[in-house]
Amino acid sequence: AFESEKVDFAVAYAAKAFLCVAMAQLVDEEGLWLDVSSGGELYTALSAGFPPEKILFHGNNKTRHELELAVESGVRYIVIDNFNEIEYLDGFVRRKGRKQQVLIRVTPGIIPSTHTYIQTGQMDSKFGFGLATGMAMEAVIEVLSRESLSLKGFHIHIGSQIFALNSFEKAVEVMAAFVSEVKSRTGFEAEVVNFGGGLGIKYRIQDVPATIPEYVKTITEKAKEEFFARNISLPLLMVEPGRSIVGNTCVTLYTIGSIKEIPGIRIYVAVDGGMSDNLRPMLYGAVYEAVIANKMKKDLEMKVTVAGKHCESGDILVKDVWLPEPESGDILAIPATGAYGYAMANNYNLQPRPEVIFVTKGKARTVIRRETYDDLIRNNFKLHGEK
Repeated sequence: AFESEKVDFAVAYAAKAFLCVAMAQLVDEEGLWLDVSSGGELYTALSAGFPPEKILFHGNNKTRHELELAVESGVRYIVIDNFNEIEYLDGFVRRKGRKQQVLIRVTPGIIPSTHTYIQTGQMDSKFGFGLATGMAMEAVIEVLSRESLSLKGFHIHIGSQIFALNSFEKAVEVMAAFVSEVKSRTGFEAEVVNFGGGLGIKYRIQDVPATIPEYVKTITEKAKEEFFARNISLPLLMVEPGRSIVGNTCVTLYTIGSIKEIPGIRIYVAVDGGMSDNLRPMLYGAVYEAVIANKMKKDLEMKVTVAGKHCESGDILVKDVWLPEPESGDILAIPATGAYGYAMANNYNLQPRPEVIFVTKGKARTVIRRETYDDLIRNNFKLHGEK
């Protein structure tokens, strides 16, 4: 989509949506950059052989160890999020006799139409330097004063699962104005502006997200308009899709266990997973569809609620969904679980995490094996006796 717009661009896959060694290798094969937000994500990428010169390192509270790992690994950009980071990073890079390229994360004050938990661009945010408060300009001046840090541009991210393209247009407008102000006050002109991710996907039948070409055209056309109107050069335009790449590629398969009817109230269909493999419905009310994979041609006869197996009343995956009559042993499938499903997976109730399988052209390959009970206690020590 970007190639057809005739602009300098880079697309960085947002690792937080889902990452494993095989996924990092696939991202590299497709020619994308990689956006990581923790030492663990960076280590996984490096273990996969991902080129560090195509990695950006995010995070609102990078530890000293993480910053050092990023510098020593040779990542292209560290996205600076706070003043403490400027101070420590500058000192460490100077001691190493190097120079580190950085972007500054700007909080633009834009509130897109999405769940409050996944809005990130509003002024009251733990991320970045606020525009309205003057912190963003202060950060620019501070970074420019550090000889070991090479400022290349700016980064924003306004939120996730966004359908309204005008939110992205507003982000471009705000950033063009800020780039122009920075040039006027300091003489620095941004080479890169990263507009983050956030493009929504279809989770429910009634969802109508924008297409990728529509999203790209919105950003590029608005950028040309706003930057040229201010007589400043169009920087390299970067975006960081995560959900819109992996979200709809994944289907989670469960085995139905107990079926419990509460007369006049509800039918609960329980599966062998739940909040340990998909926390999103419990975390911020995410809504999914569900089907019975081995009964796809049968009529929808019963309205049920799909419950997980964990010791929480709120462990509900899908509420009030119509299915063929379910039976114990049926395979229940929930689509669109590729983003923030396995990435947020946990071992609550000491539930082993499931296997992850890549499938293409009729061939299947395990890329993360199913956890075992031995895996769950691998790092445990006994109270007495041998470790």
